Amino acid sequence: MTDSSRGLRNAGVRAALLAAVLFGASAPLAKLLLGEVSPWLLAGLLYVGAGLGMWVWRLVRRAPRVRLARREVPWLVGAVAAGGIAGPVLLMFGLSSMPASGASLLLNAEGVLTAVVAWVVFREPAGRRVVLGMAAIVAGAVVIAVPTGQAQVTSMWPALAVVGACACWALDNNLTRKVSLTDATWLVAVKGSVAGPTNLALALVLGAQLPSLRATGAALALGFVAYGLSLVLFIVGLRHVGTARAGAYFSVAPFFGAVLAVALGDAVTWQLVVAGALMAVGTWLHLSEEHGHEHTHHAVTHDHWHTHDDGHHDHEHGELVAAGVRHRHVHTHEPMTHTHEHYPDAHHRHDH
Repeated sequence: MTDSSRGLRNAGVRAALLAAVLFGASAPLAKLLLGEVSPWLLAGLLYVGAGLGMWVWRLVRRAPRVRLARREVPWLVGAVAAGGIAGPVLLMFGLSSMPASGASLLLNAEGVLTAVVAWVVFREPAGRRVVLGMAAIVAGAVVIAVPTGQAQVTSMWPALAVVGACACWALDNNLTRKVSLTDATWLVAVKGSVAGPTNLALALVLGAQLPSLRATGAALALGFVAYGLSLVLFIVGLRHVGTARAGAYFSVAPFFGAVLAVALGDAVTWQLVVAGALMAVGTWLHLSEEHGHEHTHHAVTHDHWHTHDDGHHDHEHGELVAAGVRHRHVHTHEPMTHTHEHYPDAHHRHDH
C-alpha cells in the first residue's frame, strides 16, 4: 500500500477532501445569485438552507437528541458568531464586487489561517511534511491569483472582505474542534438555525428585498449542499485528523472552485495548470504523512460514536457488541502509554 493510499483510507481525510469539493463550488454558484439577491440576504439564505436541511436530515434518520456539556457552549457560540454570521456576510460582499474565480482562489486563505491558529493558539503539532504541503498549496493559490485581463481586481476592498471571511472561518474551525465529538449534523443544524435567521433579519432591517421563489429555492439548496453537508464532512475531518490537517486538505477547495469557473466559461490559463500541479503536490505531501511516537493517554470519560479496536476503545459492555460495529454511549478511557502512527485527532491531543 502506498503512503498516499494509506492517507486516503482515513475517514477524516476523505471527509475533508469531499467537504472541500462541495464548498469549492459555492462561490461560482453564489455569484450567479447575487444579481437578484442582496449579499447580506444571500448569506442568511445560505445558512437557513444549511440549518433547515440538516434538521430534516436528522428527522428522517431519527437521529438521537444531543445534549451539549455546559463547558462546551461558549465554543459553539463563538463558532456560530464567527463562522455562521460574520464569515458568510463578508464573503458575499466581497464576491459581489469581484470575479467568482478570484474570490474562489482567495478562499485558500481559510486553510492557511486555520492551520496558523491551530499551531500558534491551540498548540497543535505540525510536522515538516504538513508545513511543506501547506506551502505548496499556498504557492498554487498565489500563482493562479495573479491578476490577468478580466480577472484583475480594481479595488482591494472586495479581496480584503473575502480574506476577512477566511479569518472568521479559521476561528470557527478551531472553536468547532472543541466540540467535534458532538453529532456533526446537530452542530450544523444549530449553527444554521441561529446564524441564518439572524442575517436574514439584519438584511431586511437594512432594506434588502425578498427575492423570487426560484432564487430563494436555489439559495436554500446551495446552502444545504455547499455549507450544510460540507460543514458536516469538515467536522468529521476535524474529529479524525485535527484542525491543521483538516484545514490543509480543505485548502484544495479553491482549486475546485476554479475548475467550476472554467466549466462555466472561464479560460484555461497557465496559472491554472501550474497551480493545479502545486496543489496536487501539497495534497500528496499531506496524504503521505507518517507520524508516530510513544505517547500517553490520560483518563477521560466522554460520549461519541466509536467502534471497538485494540488501541483506544476496548472497554467492556453489559451487552456484547461485535468488533467493527459503530455505536455510542458514555465510556471511560483508562490511562495508556503506547506507540503507533496517529493524527492529532480527538484521542491524540497530547504535547510534543
